[in-house]
Amino acid sequence: MHARRLLRAGIVFAAFAILTLTSDPVAALAGDAMDWPNWRGPEQNRISRETGLIEKWDPETGENVLWKSEEAAGISCPIVMNGKVYTQVRYKPDTKEEQEEVICLDAETGNKLWENRWNVYLSDVPAERIGWSSVVGDPDTGRVYSLGVNGYFSCIDGQTGKTVWSRSLCEEFGMISPYGGRTHPPAIFEDLVIINAVMVGWGDTAIPAQRILALDKNTGDVRWFTHTKERPEDTVFSTPTFTVLNGEAAMVIGSADGSVWALQPRTGKSIWNFQMSKRGLNISPTVIGDKVFVAQAEENLDQRTQGSLTCFTGTGEGDITKTNEKWHLTGVMDGKSSPIVLDGRVYSADDSGNLYIVDAETGKLIGGRPTRLLGTIVRASPLAAEGKIYLCSTTAWHVMQPTPTGVKFLSKMRLPEKDEVSGSLAVSHGKIYLPTGAALYCLGKKAVKPSATAIPPQPKEEPAGKDDKPAWVQVTPGELLLKPGEQKKLSVLTFNAKGQRLPAKSDLNVTGDTSGKPSAKVFTATVGDIKGEVRARTIPPLPWKFDFNDIELKPDANNPNLPPSGEPPLTWIGARYRHKIMEKDGDKVMVKITTIPRGTRSQCWMGPPDMHDYTIQADLRGQRTTQPAGAVAVSSDATGAEINPSSSENQALGLPDMGLIAQRYTLDMMGNSQQLQIRSWPPQVARRFSKTIPFHWDGDKWYTVKFSASAENGKAVLRGKVWPRGEKEPDKWTIEAVDDVANLQGSPGLFGQSNISEIYIDNVVVTSKSATATAKK
Repeated sequence: MHARRLLRAGIVFAAFAILTLTSDPVAALAGDAMDWPNWRGPEQNRISRETGLIEKWDPETGENVLWKSEEAAGISCPIVMNGKVYTQVRYKPDTKEEQEEVICLDAETGNKLWENRWNVYLSDVPAERIGWSSVVGDPDTGRVYSLGVNGYFSCIDGQTGKTVWSRSLCEEFGMISPYGGRTHPPAIFEDLVIINAVMVGWGDTAIPAQRILALDKNTGDVRWFTHTKERPEDTVFSTPTFTVLNGEAAMVIGSADGSVWALQPRTGKSIWNFQMSKRGLNISPTVIGDKVFVAQAEENLDQRTQGSLTCFTGTGEGDITKTNEKWHLTGVMDGKSSPIVLDGRVYSADDSGNLYIVDAETGKLIGGRPTRLLGTIVRASPLAAEGKIYLCSTTAWHVMQPTPTGVKFLSKMRLPEKDEVSGSLAVSHGKIYLPTGAALYCLGKKAVKPSATAIPPQPKEEPAGKDDKPAWVQVTPGELLLKPGEQKKLSVLTFNAKGQRLPAKSDLNVTGDTSGKPSAKVFTATVGDIKGEVRARTIPPLPWKFDFNDIELKPDANNPNLPPSGEPPLTWIGARYRHKIMEKDGDKVMVKITTIPRGTRSQCWMGPPDMHDYTIQADLRGQRTTQPAGAVAVSSDATGAEINPSSSENQALGLPDMGLIAQRYTLDMMGNSQQLQIRSWPPQVARRFSKTIPFHWDGDKWYTVKFSASAENGKAVLRGKVWPRGEKEPDKWTIEAVDDVANLQGSPGLFGQSNISEIYIDNVVVTSKSATATAKK
């Protein structure tokens, strides 16, 4: 667990006698050689060992089309496991019932077997980017794992479609869900499921960073988390590759900080990093032996060129950027399609429809120039089978045969306009699965018996041997949310220097704080001189009240000209980076500050995600800021992408948007449009759900805002009030709404959006529905 000290409760264990363990982390991923359990295939390199696959098909006549499913259309990559096809898609697009879902089809017939749906909430992702992630299957258990664009992460029984467990990563870990929609596919390693995203959490994780989170795949408990460089420029969607480097199990992944990182997959401990750009890497690395192949379409480190295809040696420790590069081909603008390596050549498709074919040993471009594909955009990654290259641009299908000077086309055709391709092909049991915006196609010949050659031997870890000395201590679960006085028994695991699990295990008992106030601690367990940590928050039952008066204000050591300030409550998710406690009109208040980068839009949460039927109230004040005449202020998400541009006339008001969050809905005082709105999914307010009314409010004036959410007969009943602070509370609600496709639970929180105007918050109170009803009587 990578966390610095908050508050320590130290517990010490003696060293243990250890036995040796051996494992094969790569071969363990394969399962059935003709299943396709993750979007990169059983070997994580997009190579299929199957034979007899079709080269040509016709979407108009149905030639070699075994079936197609319009319900399974989308931008995700399908997987195939145990005779079933799984993919992540939009449910009832552009309707009041729209959700995100995992859909399961019979691999032979295309018949729908089940679907597992969830609401998109508190996310800036537009509807057309739903299903950006891809599910991953676990051959050991038959379960599938999905990560929604809004951070809803779930483990699903692959046979029945029932949810085994789920977590809300935005409310629990501060996962950012921006307009760009980049959402990582989960990855399975042994008994772990690993996910990553840019997160803004609590305590020492409050600064934005790409955080890599490993959960127990059976329970959803946190096993470890770590992060790359803080304050990254981008969100990214690189998928990790699990391999063995120098006899050591390694997870190799592209990062939001512009580097490729290798981590121990069982501990999260960093092995090395190789920097390629200052912006994020979306491409998934391909690892062949000890060589790593990766592309990117951002500015290179020389700050003069853009885009590259690079090979480096994945050995050593620490920063290996200056020592391990084998070759570097500048100008390859491949920012979406992950390269493959086949028979000593690298195949990399750039963002403009060019296929670069490069000698894997020297980096020399085969044929002197790239091969031109049909179409102008490539988002899908190539696939190799029987020595041939299968690749779709967004508008075309290609099958290519390598030649001494490049490739020759065995088949190529334009696809119907509606069949835009963003996801990659999957291959299983003689069939090719092609996802498009109109349908999921199953391609192949009828009554053909599937066959495949053997998967080559995979790299193996060196046996632990006599290396039985603990070098890493892991306390699991590593992140806790406790009730006052709640007791929890944790496991203390040990690992040697190569990240191999040692059989010794002990227990650590922790107890939730009983002070009656929200609190946080980091507990430590020590084996010899090695320490492991667990972060724990204790949240008491309602009611809660936060007036910030007990928070100490201190001068800024780095900038003494700034007024003294303090930190928001330690237990709040996503609050500390964007907010400060400051004095305003003789009172201590929380301020959403405007001086941090990419802090335009913020959400923070203060409780468990399973809360429901409560009311949150706070005093809010929006600063009025004068803008230059004719200026247009544009909001942006965490990646800097523009969202919701407003006219200069409205922006001249210079007011922020601000409000409260309850049960995964937002009550928003929209300053520049002078409206009051209840919503759950901002980009879909016109179609999915919202209630908006005209509402005048003034800048530099305090208002009391109350937002009530309850679950009634399967619906969400939402009511809001706004009135000038100090005046009598009105009897009637200012705005009321009912959502039939309801969010039935969710943490209370705060919302703010402005890049020019500060937002002031005070006197935050959260009460249960029963307490609210009693107070009204």
